[in-house]
Amino acid sequence: MIVDTLKVFVTVVEQSNFSRAAEILNLSQPGVSLHIRNLENEFGVKLLHRSSKLVKMTEAGHILYVRAKQILSQYEAASEEISLLRNEVTGSLIIGASFTIGEYILPRLLSQFVNQYPQVDIQVKIANTEEIAHGIHNHELDIGLVEGETEYPEIQLNPPFMEDEMVLVAHSGHPLTSFRNLNSSMLHDLVWVFRESGSGTRAFSDQFIENLGLHVKRSFVFNSSQGVKEAVIAGLGVAMLSRLVIHKELESGDLQSIQLNEQRLSRNFYVLQDPKSSLDTMAVKMFLQKLRQFEN
Repeated sequence: MIVDTLKVFVTVVEQSNFSRAAEILNLSQPGVSLHIRNLENEFGVKLLHRSSKLVKMTEAGHILYVRAKQILSQYEAASEEISLLRNEVTGSLIIGASFTIGEYILPRLLSQFVNQYPQVDIQVKIANTEEIAHGIHNHELDIGLVEGETEYPEIQLNPPFMEDEMVLVAHSGHPLTSFRNLNSSMLHDLVWVFRESGSGTRAFSDQFIENLGLHVKRSFVFNSSQGVKEAVIAGLGVAMLSRLVIHKELESGDLQSIQLNEQRLSRNFYVLQDPKSSLDTMAVKMFLQKLRQFEN
């Protein structure tokens, strides 16, 4: 089917790599190469420059890429309109989520969504906020769910869909956990455990430290909230984490919160979309509707 071949071509172009495209499409690399070779034979021109490290479009390839995106969009729209005649929501949905959302909110949300729309093909990518924004920018994701803002001005940052409480935590034996209404001056010269740069949690922690003018004695960096949490439990330092991530450890006593003058810290969760994308499908619309109705 020509639509399948065009989808293969578009994926190879956007990934700039045959093997990555094959992995995304659940095809063998020779199968992907065959699709591209058939297209080049059909048009009688070379569409892609291949090297061991990179794939680039020829001038003819660029023309086909632009038209292929339009054809695939129209095909998806036609498929959805036909499905609506049968009161069905079909198609594909590629969701990107930052770690906190992807690990603690998205599974329950998707459970509700797929129960209502079982024919939607869903893929999920979990990464930090910066990587999710990059995926939206490169048209690799339909929707991004993040807890931080993006540096890409063209990406649409929709109104918040949820507020997330942040908690400064330490291991159960840390001396600061015994205080109530702690003065911020007592937070100087602490050892901190951070998420990596590009994480929304890291951005929140950095802003908190900057706002209070705190001096950090030493820091450790982990690229997951689970790693940060385990490091704090082990006594490595203090950390700022979402209550979603640590509520079980707070209940068990493995972690304790550091009270800050009864100040409640919070951030917002946002939806990222590319407003120029033509793939605002029925599956996307229904997912966003379910997201607005979702109660954690």
